[in-house]
Amino acid sequence: MEVKRASVNDISYQQFIDEHWIPGIPIVFTDASKVWKANGTFSPAWFRAQYGDRITEVDGTQYTMNEIMDLVEGKDSSRPVPYPCKYHVEAQLPEILPLLKPLSLNYATPNWLESPWFARGQWGGAIELFIGGPGGKFPYIHLDYYHLSAWINQLYGRKQFTVWPRGQEKYLYPDPNDPWKSLLPDHENPDYEKYPLYRNATPITFTVGAGETLFIPFGIWHTAKSLEPTISIAFDLLNSRNFPLFLKDVWWFRRNNKAKALAHTSYAALAGTACKLGDMVGVKRG
Repeated sequence: MEVKRASVNDISYQQFIDEHWIPGIPIVFTDASKVWKANGTFSPAWFRAQYGDRITEVDGTQYTMNEIMDLVEGKDSSRPVPYPCKYHVEAQLPEILPLLKPLSLNYATPNWLESPWFARGQWGGAIELFIGGPGGKFPYIHLDYYHLSAWINQLYGRKQFTVWPRGQEKYLYPDPNDPWKSLLPDHENPDYEKYPLYRNATPITFTVGAGETLFIPFGIWHTAKSLEPTISIAFDLLNSRNFPLFLKDVWWFRRNNKAKALAHTSYAALAGTACKLGDMVGVKRG
């Protein structure tokens, strides 16, 4: 598997569905986010000027936007750069939502996470702003929870991604207690004596630059590393194609409380049915 790069002028929505969404093959859109006002606007200087005092928390420590930018740009070298540093856009930076319209980029649709049915629950579908410094790594190889598909929109700086094709779980040593996370500590320098099956894995590493968008289908293991100061917006996609696995995850996360698991799974099943019917009659969301 190779990660294709394409302009929105070169791949139609139907081609995207047939060649990437259905078979589960990542793609980098070189210009999908050009429909957003955020494209070409987001930068460390812009966030300093607009939201310098806005606070978020990373690993139990609170940081202002100004403090984060000082760290990722190397202006403050007195402490480590936190990663992943993120803001929940709807809760912490709602003012930037108008700059992310249409959220779907005209490709991430239909998205049931934009329906009021799923807005009521905790389904892992937040819109998140990620800020990273040079060398900042996601702490582990992982699948996205709830088998959601991810859209990662790189709006400032370059980030390196590594993905593994579907079906390579056994080579990545999923954590028995959290099967969405790999126990492999460092895929760039693997310990083959401790993790011999990883010899059979086929990681694919590539770079996503400012203005580019990476689509990661559900079931694709992945991780990321910032190559320089980076700013990105990530959101998730749920619809009829990944809903069966989503529903299984809803139960799994609540399995220790059978009453809660039954209630949440029943609600999710009802919500999914409503959204599927909505798709059939052409309901517009977002």
